[in-house]
Amino acid sequence: MLDAPEGRRSLVPDATPAAPIVIAATHSLRLTQPRTLKQGDTFAVFDQYGDAIAGSGGSDGIFFCDTRHLSHFHLTIHGWRPVLLSSVLRDDDAAFSCDLTNPDLFDAQGELVMPHDVIHVRRSRFLWEGTCYERLAVRNFDEAPRHISLELAFAADFADLFEVRGARRAQRGRTDPPELTESGAKLAYTGLDDCVRTTHLTFDPVPTRLRGDMAVFELELMPHKTHLLYVEVCCDQVRHDRRPPRGAFPSALRAARRALQGLSAQAATVTTSNEIFNEAVGRSMSDLYMLITKTPYGPYPYAGIPWFSTFFGRDALITAMETLWLDPGIARGVLGYLAANQATSSDPSADAEPGKILHESRKGEMANLGEVPFRRYYGSIDSTPLFVMLAGAYLDRTHDVGTIRSLWPAIEAALGWIDKYGDRDGDGFVEYGRRTSEGLLNQGWKDSRDSIFHADGTLAQGPIALAEVQAYVYGAWMAAARMARSLGHNGRAAALDAKAAQLRQRFDEAFFDEDLGTYVIALDGDKRPCRVLSSNAGHALYTGIALPERAAAVAAALMGSASFSGWGVRTIASSESRYNPMSYHNGSVWPHDNAIIAAGMVRYGLRDAALRIFDGLFAASTHIDLRRLPELFCGFERRRNRGPTLYPVACIPQAWAAATPLSLLQSCLNLDFDVGAREISFHYPALPSFMEDLALQGLSIADASVDLMLRRSGSSVVVNVVARRGDVLVTTTN
Repeated sequence: MLDAPEGRRSLVPDATPAAPIVIAATHSLRLTQPRTLKQGDTFAVFDQYGDAIAGSGGSDGIFFCDTRHLSHFHLTIHGWRPVLLSSVLRDDDAAFSCDLTNPDLFDAQGELVMPHDVIHVRRSRFLWEGTCYERLAVRNFDEAPRHISLELAFAADFADLFEVRGARRAQRGRTDPPELTESGAKLAYTGLDDCVRTTHLTFDPVPTRLRGDMAVFELELMPHKTHLLYVEVCCDQVRHDRRPPRGAFPSALRAARRALQGLSAQAATVTTSNEIFNEAVGRSMSDLYMLITKTPYGPYPYAGIPWFSTFFGRDALITAMETLWLDPGIARGVLGYLAANQATSSDPSADAEPGKILHESRKGEMANLGEVPFRRYYGSIDSTPLFVMLAGAYLDRTHDVGTIRSLWPAIEAALGWIDKYGDRDGDGFVEYGRRTSEGLLNQGWKDSRDSIFHADGTLAQGPIALAEVQAYVYGAWMAAARMARSLGHNGRAAALDAKAAQLRQRFDEAFFDEDLGTYVIALDGDKRPCRVLSSNAGHALYTGIALPERAAAVAAALMGSASFSGWGVRTIASSESRYNPMSYHNGSVWPHDNAIIAAGMVRYGLRDAALRIFDGLFAASTHIDLRRLPELFCGFERRRNRGPTLYPVACIPQAWAAATPLSLLQSCLNLDFDVGAREISFHYPALPSFMEDLALQGLSIADASVDLMLRRSGSSVVVNVVARRGDVLVTTTN
């Protein structure tokens, strides 16, 4: 078992009470290069053949509301697995298809009865409204008629997502015998929470033979003719469209594609001179909008597939900040949902306190039963100040005072939590410590059990004050002051400014270490500094809490050979006692962490360091399937003619990793918005070494938008307005 992140794990009954659940490392997601789909609360993970193989130890299957509704789905031809020709995910992530052919097929006497590459099977699949739709096009390329037996084996284990991740349960609910109809099967499970979960499989045409675990189609294929088969897998509901699957398939596909297009319709588009980067940024955009789920409050990016396809506070807040320049609507949706789900009372079992912002919520059986604490869980120390920071950034980007006014009670409640509950001992710093033994041990973004430690490797004892959390609190107070002024609360704004200024000075005194040349990762419960060189210090640049005279030293520490792997900044430097490049938080490289660091460097005028980070992460993406940046990868040193070493159970796609190239673009362009002046400005913009020009289309400000072309000209970047819609000014400082 890997030491996976505690903040993304649970505590469940086991041989030892409250034993931590880790993500099983018996199966590498990178080995199979899985194909993932998501729509709403449904996601699916298949191998490149389009199969989900039960018992593989992986995360294959179709999941709905944190339960696996189909754990086995396996196509064979005359009992043999087909040969894979190709496997493709659409550019917009709406659908997945693969091309297969038959292997050499022999009879019982060993005689060849069908040579390979005679039959072609194309599987096309997508998700829509809790249903997985599939079309199989089976074509005979032989000159003679062929009889084909095509088998689809299926099963549903109805495992809770935490079971799939490795949790062992003392007891499970009841799995009912399959119920067969003429055209399909119903699989059902009654959980210990008394919820009945069902999976309906429907086949069109009717199978030749149907069992509770397999549908068999006997096909007579004439030369060069194609036979179409349709399959639907419907989770926990009966499909509203009563047409047979062959009639429902095209209309559902159109609806799924229109929904994705609608989500991204307001976003600016990016095209560059580098075709490989265009592929990478295109996949980033597609992944981002695939991960978005509609809520009554607006779009909300789920954190990642397969382990975190649900509401996470911290992940969504950072994703929204990374994409704010491109699509402010994401930030508005995130703020609205989190305000509506803000804690209003104290609940130690959920680490909830009045004003605190959600960490994670779950809908599965184990969460319903309290076997994991995540039904609605608040155990993150940083979501609350990040919420206030995002609200201020949203106001700066949009000048949407009405939304901020409606959010102001939630913002004030969050500020109250920082003062009353966040600062546990009244020393002026915000600390965390779980309130029960079932809560998360570490509650910052580096939430592995061993991620906060002293220089000698001794684990820090709480309550722990993290460097980046103080930076976020500073950012929250500064943001709240700007929002208060916009609402006419000038006295409140002045008080918040004063608090921020005082924190900035005290932070420097307590956290900056002259010998390290940077900020320590944390203060432990005895206020002893954890003198560890970590990426956390870069977050102090991001919010501006770092004194100007410290910025160059912090950047130098982050970009030194111990911290910068060549692909990106490591979470922990290679010189530290607990450094392990294969660990989750103690030496790995996280794209979103690097995006935050790069933005902080640009804030202090350290553009060249930010460009190095951009170059490294883009180079990493060129070695990864579909040009996707994963949740994280290993922190081994970059070597010539070799790609990064991948982390076996990293989520891919992951929202804040998908948004990283977009954030890095804004940072390097130093792009800013002044809605009052209706001005879009570029301050000493730079293009990374791998692109010569960049086109931005539909970049909006207030009710206006522009199309821009940016080109390298010597050491400068020239910005030209290609089209202008409405009253907007574009300025450049070089």
